[in-house]
Amino acid sequence: MSEVEIDIADGVAVVTLNRPQRRNAFTAAMGRALGRAYRALDADDTVRVIVLTGTAPAFCAGADLGGGATTFDQPDRTAFSASPVDPPAFALRKPVIAAVNGHAVGIGLTLAMQADVRLVADDARYAIPQVRLGVVPDAMAHWTVAKVAGLSVAADILLSGRTFDGAEAVRLGLAARSLPAADVLPAALAMATDMATNVAPMSAALSKRLLWDTAIHGYDPTRVADLETDLHLRVMGSPDATEGMRARLDHRTPVWSARLSSEWQDLPRS
Repeated sequence: MSEVEIDIADGVAVVTLNRPQRRNAFTAAMGRALGRAYRALDADDTVRVIVLTGTAPAFCAGADLGGGATTFDQPDRTAFSASPVDPPAFALRKPVIAAVNGHAVGIGLTLAMQADVRLVADDARYAIPQVRLGVVPDAMAHWTVAKVAGLSVAADILLSGRTFDGAEAVRLGLAARSLPAADVLPAALAMATDMATNVAPMSAALSKRLLWDTAIHGYDPTRVADLETDLHLRVMGSPDATEGMRARLDHRTPVWSARLSSEWQDLPRS
């Protein structure tokens, strides 16, 4: 049984962390498998949206602590990375929705923070508790949490290592919605299906890349305006721009034709 399972239907790929006997605790093998899954799905034109979830009842209980007191022994410097999933979800061109359907602790939550949207479970436990274990947060959490929710929230969550529930995750700005645990994945799938059907894949990819590039590179408003103009000039007059308006006027589902695999051009960096 694979530690990362993939199911694709109707333009949506569901990627499931699958070690239920360990509450989907994270391993190096799981990290490598998740990275491979991300790369493959990003290259697959039949996939328009990715949903990341965990086999119930947990999302991911954090790093596998099966090593006991030796879990955080000094690793091999040539093999170790604190960001073990390559690429991170924010580097993909497809929207990534984290359906955090149960407890997400440590790297379980820091990986979800790399997604574009997070839906969480009302009564699940969430924490980035590494400072309480004598180590530090991982998976770029010092950047993602601060960018998503602000420096004050990042300091609260990362420096205390405290536990909170889904409702507080929403109040803090860490998640978009909090739902009963059984409703989290269906809600994420409904959101993903709507996006896969009604959102032009190239438009979503370009908008996502500009959104995250602005966060990463600290673009000022003038630079963003220039890039938005460049992206408009790329897509205006394209078959999908024509199809989008025709479908709207005809009250029908659009049929998108752009292919990221062959037509993608990254954004200019200077």
